[in-house]
Amino acid sequence: MLCPCGSAQTFALCCQPLIMATKSANSPEQLMRSRYSAYATQQADYIYFTYAHSSQAEQSIDDIAQWAATTKWLKLVIHYASDHKKDLAKHNNAQVEFSAFYQLHGQIWQMREKSNFVLEDTAWRYLDGEVSDSKTLNKPKRNESCFCGSEKKFKNCCAKVF
Repeated sequence: MLCPCGSAQTFALCCQPLIMATKSANSPEQLMRSRYSAYATQQADYIYFTYAHSSQAEQSIDDIAQWAATTKWLKLVIHYASDHKKDLAKHNNAQVEFSAFYQLHGQIWQMREKSNFVLEDTAWRYLDGEVSDSKTLNKPKRNESCFCGSEKKFKNCCAKVF
């Protein structure tokens, strides 16, 4: 099975080792991808524990699990990831901007977010994010371009998960 994060690697070689805590994320982008994959595979505990300590009080494993279970995750697109190695020289944070495509209550959604990550106890953690866009999308016809921006026809892209 390919990894839900869109890396073109298998889940077993990409995000699963992070979710199973046999490996740590070496960058904020890798953590972002693993969190997306955790939503797609309904691993609420992992999502909760990858929040920054200061953000965990605002979260609930039950709420995370419910959101993951009611949502069908379609695709992740990373638009930007700051140079975390350069950022570490100045401060302990970094950013990743992404779009997540998902199906909820029979509608296709696109959410674009700029996420903030912080280095805590030598591990990257998700601090918070600012959603810049959240909208429903029309389901394309089979031969139209896919809504996710892959430049593929819908039938050769996200239609496979419907």
